[in-house]
Amino acid sequence: MKAVILAGGYGKRLRPLTEDRPKPMVEVCGRPLAEWQILWLKSLGITEVVFLLGYAKEKVIEYFGSGKKFGVNISYVVEDEPLGTGGAIKNAEHILKNEDVFIVVNGDIITNLNPLEMVQMIKKDNSVVAIALVYMRSPYGIVKLDGEYIVEFVEKPTIEYTINAGVYVMKPTIFEYLPEKGDIERTAFPLLASKRLLKGYVYKDVYWKSIDTIKDLEEASERLRTLYPDLCIAKHS
Repeated sequence: MKAVILAGGYGKRLRPLTEDRPKPMVEVCGRPLAEWQILWLKSLGITEVVFLLGYAKEKVIEYFGSGKKFGVNISYVVEDEPLGTGGAIKNAEHILKNEDVFIVVNGDIITNLNPLEMVQMIKKDNSVVAIALVYMRSPYGIVKLDGEYIVEFVEKPTIEYTINAGVYVMKPTIFEYLPEKGDIERTAFPLLASKRLLKGYVYKDVYWKSIDTIKDLEEASERLRTLYPDLCIAKHS
């Protein structure tokens, strides 16, 4: 089974860290985001990785090469102009069209959820895509009241709504719905949902973090030092 990493983003909110590299090459706990993703995929037995590249593509290719030193096989598909997430996947149809299913991962997340659980779900019927869902964590602490009296402060709790975790399992049928240019979240997904061909799989008790800001980097680094202390690489001055 192949895993696709969407790695062509500019990462404008992470500047100046992304002035010379795409977002998935920003380091967290001493390793690029994309390397954490490869470690995660490899731990699940997935060793065929396809990078979808655009901005500063050479940074990814120079670092990962064939993938041999990471214990995986890596191939690359490069877009000549920004195609959006949907267009980028469509651009890789020649590599993915013969797969039974394949995994797609946004290049700006760190997680330990198991997408193989979605593989079993999507194979049961004619659904085309399964989306990993995680419970949303409030970006703010909340205050609980009893009438006019404050009774409790809760720091950034998990709330009842689920959000798109940026990890997908797809059948090749998806290529019939993908645009040549445009984001999959605004094109194919709404159409698939209207046809009841889009499934969601809720993950509980997993680690998931989207890296959008410097603060996210700091929080993810701190958490990874707790979860995977042996995998974090110390900075040397």
